[in-house]
Amino acid sequence: MAQLVHAGGEVLRRRRQATEESSERRVEPSIRAEVWPFLLGVYSLNSSEAEREAIKAHNRKGYMLLRKHCLRKNNEESVDDHITSEEENPCVISEQEMQDKTGKAIPENQADESLCSSSSRDEDESQKSDVTHVEASRDDVASVDQSSVEDEEESMPLPKYSNAGGNIEAETKLSKDARPVKSARTVEDFETWQRIIRLDAVRANNEWVSYSPLQAAVTREKAIDSASAVCLKDYDHLEAHRIHHASRLVAILEAYATYDPEIGYCQGMSDLLAPLIAVLEEDDEAFWCFAGFMRKARHNFRLDEVGIRRQLNMVSKIIKTKDFHLYRHLEMLEAADCFFVYRMVVVMFRRELTFEQTLSLWEVMWADQAARRAGIARSSWGKLRLGAPPTDDLLLYAIAASVLEKRKLIIESYSSMDEIIRDCNSMAGQLDIWKLLDDAHDLVVTVQDRIE
Repeated sequence: MAQLVHAGGEVLRRRRQATEESSERRVEPSIRAEVWPFLLGVYSLNSSEAEREAIKAHNRKGYMLLRKHCLRKNNEESVDDHITSEEENPCVISEQEMQDKTGKAIPENQADESLCSSSSRDEDESQKSDVTHVEASRDDVASVDQSSVEDEEESMPLPKYSNAGGNIEAETKLSKDARPVKSARTVEDFETWQRIIRLDAVRANNEWVSYSPLQAAVTREKAIDSASAVCLKDYDHLEAHRIHHASRLVAILEAYATYDPEIGYCQGMSDLLAPLIAVLEEDDEAFWCFAGFMRKARHNFRLDEVGIRRQLNMVSKIIKTKDFHLYRHLEMLEAADCFFVYRMVVVMFRRELTFEQTLSLWEVMWADQAARRAGIARSSWGKLRLGAPPTDDLLLYAIAASVLEKRKLIIESYSSMDEIIRDCNSMAGQLDIWKLLDDAHDLVVTVQDRIE
């Protein structure tokens, strides 16, 4: 375990000491599952093995309580509503239903392009509650006893989301004040989130398969059991491994919607979770890593879009500071707000990069954020002569770098923002992730002090 802690710290030290071999810049795939919890703040880099084991056990109980809450809701709906059709089924959503619920249509064959189409949310963060493990069978779900669940809640209330700074392990100390509060509005929101989650889960691609041979080899029987446990339907057209993958997405995303009801669920969050569950085989560990990831990413999914606007504005500032001529051209095209990189910001380049490229980019981002959490200041980083200092906004510098790389094409060939949007949306498979990161780091060095 000491070697794994060292590996987590080594990512921070090597993020600027890369050789020409790109493999030197990423976490060794064989230890990703052990290193990621450190990078995502589940464990502190200076924690002891005993402390990590205690946190792991504590987090597992917290996750199981979140799942119990979700499964009890599914069970109550199946008993109360006597579901007989897809229209009534809380586990299934049609595209027309989604449009009715969210007010946003999903273009045919392009549903995965629709992001952040969630219903209005209750901002009362006290809506936390209780449900059993994702591998439970239908009979197990039906047998959940209300009084026993409430007894368990009394002794160990649910973890409550905190937007304050600090590590995840510090946030998961459970308080007796974290009692669930019934609310008709939040119940309605949760049902909507459930429907959208299931729609997104069954549409998830299988790009992850080669990275997770054990999950890819799951039997159909086990896959169907996992689907039943989360009330997932309409999966007959899927292979066993995709059913199992979709079921895990449902379980963890439902739990997150319960954990952080202010955000709940928006389309695009499944894009962020899918790579994590391909690497992390335990749902509880994947959940807490996802919660760590979402500490910053959650701002991408706020209904008021304040977080998105801030990030688009920062990309615009980076471009303006680095290349004023390009910025003026964007102004002429009424594209200076950089709305054309909206998708890149929301799902963090997931649609533009391959699976391996995504993991590599995110790991460098997480290392920067971990360095910031560890208190590595700009001045001390400079004294170590390690190049660009760590930043919480490396993604935005990478996005700006991808736009600057196309400056000649944009200035000479494009006459509208729609053309730029089409070009950005067709970047998939065309980006050199390591050159992009080098360019992003150069921007951090040359621009950061001038825009902050």
